[in-house]
Amino acid sequence: MMRFVIYCLAVLSLVGCATTGGTQYKTNLKPYTIAGKTYYPLADAKNYSETGVASWYGPKFHGKKTASGERYNQNAMTAAHKTLPFGTRLRVTNLDNNKKVTVVINDRGPFVDNRVIDLSRAAAKKLDMIKTGTARVKLQSLDSTGKSNAVNVKSVAGSGGNYYVQVGAFSSRANADSVADKLKQSGYQAIIKSGKNGNYVVQTGGYSSRDKAESVRDALKNNFAGAFVVR
Repeated sequence: MMRFVIYCLAVLSLVGCATTGGTQYKTNLKPYTIAGKTYYPLADAKNYSETGVASWYGPKFHGKKTASGERYNQNAMTAAHKTLPFGTRLRVTNLDNNKKVTVVINDRGPFVDNRVIDLSRAAAKKLDMIKTGTARVKLQSLDSTGKSNAVNVKSVAGSGGNYYVQVGAFSSRANADSVADKLKQSGYQAIIKSGKNGNYVVQTGGYSSRDKAESVRDALKNNFAGAFVVR
């Protein structure tokens, strides 16, 4: 399995720190590009929920530095994610057998099509996915008490109304796709529309009332400062 740790360490700008369980992690918000695709690290993991395919990595990388600077330990409950802040605690549920594990994000990846998280060997073992290599999983962010603070994706998806929250407009389709991916990773439906002057507009919606759209806009402000409501 390909890893891009060295590349990530070279391009990520360290701007702060986060602590989880006594460990201090360097954090960054600077976008980075792998194999032609740009990723946008999230400012925080609150309300994060995602469903997709998990993989795992083990002995080959044991003892090597992760993108956070911490040494990878295949026997620790850690994982790699493309955009979640280092130190994020996630509940990972194997949707094929309902087994669960809690992990801490300390690395970047997996940079493989359709995979949402790369688990340590220990975490993969608890989810009973060592032999299969991959599994369908659900990710949910946890607060400091260990309770999920993730919003159900269905609750923030549009309901056929006329109100939308616009998070950006881009001349490049690739940039629009990257921001749409970031929106989806935050648990929201993403829509790309053709805008004025050939721009690509990224929105979520539609909502049945302006109040509902404004509440979504407010929830998105941390990661999309320029978000606004349109009808």
